[in-house]
Amino acid sequence: MTTTDTRASARRAALFLLAVAVMVAILLAPSPRAIDSPTGPLALSAQGKAALAVLALAVVLWATEAIPFAVTGLLALVLLVMTRVAPLGDLVRWGFGNTIVLFFLGVLLFSSAIAETALLKRLTTFVLYHLGSRPRAIVLAFIVVGALLSMWITDMAVAAMLVPIAVAILRDAKVRPRESQFGRALLIACAWGPLIGGVATPAGCGPNPLTVQYLKELGGIDFSFSDWMLVGLPATLLMIPFGWLILIKMFPPEPLDLGIAARDMRRRFEELGPVQWREVAALGIFALMVALWLFPKPVGRLTGADYLDIRFVAIACACLLFLPGIGVITWKRAEATVSWGGLPLVVTGLALGKAIHATGAAEWLAYVAFHRLGSLHPVLMVFAVVLGVSLLKVLFSSNTVTGAIMVPLLIALAGTLGLDARLVAIPAGITASLAFILVTSTPTNVIPYTAGYFSIGDMVKAGLLMTVVSSACVTLSICVVGRLFGIVSW
Repeated sequence: MTTTDTRASARRAALFLLAVAVMVAILLAPSPRAIDSPTGPLALSAQGKAALAVLALAVVLWATEAIPFAVTGLLALVLLVMTRVAPLGDLVRWGFGNTIVLFFLGVLLFSSAIAETALLKRLTTFVLYHLGSRPRAIVLAFIVVGALLSMWITDMAVAAMLVPIAVAILRDAKVRPRESQFGRALLIACAWGPLIGGVATPAGCGPNPLTVQYLKELGGIDFSFSDWMLVGLPATLLMIPFGWLILIKMFPPEPLDLGIAARDMRRRFEELGPVQWREVAALGIFALMVALWLFPKPVGRLTGADYLDIRFVAIACACLLFLPGIGVITWKRAEATVSWGGLPLVVTGLALGKAIHATGAAEWLAYVAFHRLGSLHPVLMVFAVVLGVSLLKVLFSSNTVTGAIMVPLLIALAGTLGLDARLVAIPAGITASLAFILVTSTPTNVIPYTAGYFSIGDMVKAGLLMTVVSSACVTLSICVVGRLFGIVSW
């Protein structure tokens, strides 16, 4: 083991001990007095205090990445049982037994299958080939293509697909890393596009279906795929031009001869060859899945199928990918390419969120931390939630973790203050994946950063402004479009 490895191991051990110390300190601390709320006195029970102690340990470990995200979630379940917050059977039922797991599994399998075909390469090559040699247009195209793809495919996969194409363009134009404003704008666009598009649909990223499930289980609110799109898609469409303007103003692209890059795009398109059957099958299954997600009730009335919710559709369409004669992807390849670690993170996050809600700890903590939100106008309330969660993203490098922590707390707060839970939960769920400031906030940012064309400071400079602008865009979408269609009310 090298000296660097030894130091890293020691640092992780120290952070782990810090997390344990935080948990023990909360467990040993005296219980706070009951506080007055609009619904009556709120007291923190012994079980609730234990749940918050475990949550504090998980937050420290998630924020510092002292141990893997999924392992932190599993450890939290173990500690919830040991501190008698909930029996293991309940935790397993709340997490592993939750039907939303099938939705995540279906989306992960579909993302892996699409990435195995040349379908996405054809799309990006076609778009970029027709842009000619205009650097500003190329930056916009990368944001738009990234946003469109990440509506249905994981952000990280989209970023991983865009970066090699962007780097090829820059190399052909003889652009050196860290010496080109166009290089900075283009590679940051490879991250921002997927982040922006990920909020448009429940399939875009982890916090979205997690929020839908929390609303159903903790708030008793059914929030459909199309309901989410009604507020998420306008937010995405608003953020695209603003993101582009911020990048080209902060990093004005210099005049470049991109003729070689254009010829390279033509060569790449020729190398892809004719359309393969796997691509046609993948596109057909994708279209079927989206149609069933968007129109479950009309299709159900026509066919008599009353089981077409987002979970069933996701897993059923994922099964089609493996059928004989279709064979978009093999199971062996899926095993190698799917990020299976995301599933334990999701299910343990669900169980932890349900546990702190069931013990009353979520209601108590939410009121203590956020009760002043109730005095704000609803529009300002939404903006405060969006901006607050955006800044909180600086601490975490997992969108799902951010959603798992914040959404249950805000749903509990809504119940205490007599608010529509969707008014605070949806903004938090949408914003949990908008990590514009730090490279380390999400792997979607890390992938373009490793190409070497922009610095951490470059992303911070542009990301701070984009965070404020995106907060305004999400607020506008929820408060105008959401209220227009009756999705939120006040």
